[in-house]
Amino acid sequence: MESSAKITKSLRKEDADKKWWVVDATNQTLGRLSSQVAALIRGKHKAHFTPHVDCGDFVIVINADKIQIKGKRFEQKEYMEHSGYPGGVKIRTFRNMIVSNPAWIIETAVRGMLPKSKLGRKMCKNIKAYAGGEHPHQAQQPKIYELKYN
Repeated sequence: MESSAKITKSLRKEDADKKWWVVDATNQTLGRLSSQVAALIRGKHKAHFTPHVDCGDFVIVINADKIQIKGKRFEQKEYMEHSGYPGGVKIRTFRNMIVSNPAWIIETAVRGMLPKSKLGRKMCKNIKAYAGGEHPHQAQQPKIYELKYN
C-alpha cells in the first residue's frame, strides 16, 4: 500500500544553489536592510530552506556610507567591545564609525541577526560590504536585489 504522506526534503550543503546578490544601501534604514540581508544569507527565501545547512546566498552591500538611522540614534548609538582586560572597554559611536568604517556597521548588524553558532559564524563570511558604489566581485555575475520595504 502506497503512503500519501508528504516527505520533507533536507538539503545537503553540496546541493545548495548559492547565488550572488547586490544590495544598494543608499537611503535605507539600517535595521530593515540588515534583516533582509540576514534572511538572504540564511537562505530563508528559498523553497528548500534547511536550518542546519548553509544554503543561503552571498550578498554584496554597496554604498554602506549612505545608510540611514532614525531619530537621535545618529548621535546616541554606541558600539561597545571589551578586550577582557581591566580597562579594556572600547566604545565607538555611530557618528564616528559611519565616517571611518561604514561597512563594519552593516556587517555587525547582520551578524547580530544570524544564529549564534558555528554555522552562524560561517554564514558571516557570506556578506561583503563596501563603502562606495564599486565592488570587486564582477566575476561572480551578481544580480541586483530589490529590497521589499524601505
